[in-house]
Amino acid sequence: MSTVEDSQPLFSHLLELRTRILRSLISVLVVFVCIVWFSKDIYAFVAAPLVERMPVGATMIATDVASPFFTPIKLTLVTAVFIAVPMILYQLWAFVAPGLYKHERKLIMPLLVSSSLLFYAGVAFAYFVVFPLVFKFFTSVAPHGVEVATDISSYLDFVLSLFMAFGIAFEIPVAIILLCWTGATDPETLRSKRPYIIVAAFVVGMLLTPPDILSQTLLAVPMCLLFEVGLFFSRFYIRKDDEDEYDDDEQQDVKSISK
Repeated sequence: MSTVEDSQPLFSHLLELRTRILRSLISVLVVFVCIVWFSKDIYAFVAAPLVERMPVGATMIATDVASPFFTPIKLTLVTAVFIAVPMILYQLWAFVAPGLYKHERKLIMPLLVSSSLLFYAGVAFAYFVVFPLVFKFFTSVAPHGVEVATDISSYLDFVLSLFMAFGIAFEIPVAIILLCWTGATDPETLRSKRPYIIVAAFVVGMLLTPPDILSQTLLAVPMCLLFEVGLFFSRFYIRKDDEDEYDDDEQQDVKSISK
């Protein structure tokens, strides 16, 4: 009998998870249907930083037969996911909130909002700051006799990888706050490790960006600045002894209720 009772909460959680995932997928699908008509315009917008800096008379090319159709559709689908991120985060929040303590709920929701805003900021930084500089550099160093004609599918893969790299890199303040709040580290320890973290930022920039010093620096420098921002705000999220006692009291209340 106890086995059946224990399986019921698990089954209800799985149903809840399925519902939240379906709602997230539906939100992405709805956004995709609304913007798919503008797929070519969306691709033209993303390709503008390169097209505006290509030599006179040069154009982008499609080396695959289906690329002119599938490449803009792929970008539109990724764009739909970006636009639907608030709905996806809300579904994630609605799923995990019932299992969190009151003080945890007060922390998680602001972190979800700030993490999405930081990700958008990273993507915007890559598009408006990094792309113009990087593409101007790439098109200017082409060897004599080589015509710059980038494949549209290769270009999309390139910019999506940079979008993801800068979006994730801009999550550093959130990661630092979580590490300090969970007690894994503290601001003083991170401050003492600053020289190593600066070196690590340039190593990460080397691994996540194309093999040129310009794009590596454009990623490493914001990461160092964001580390300082996270270090500043992390001192407000240090777990104190009274919070640990509060957690113990809440756990005892939960156990008494379950009995």
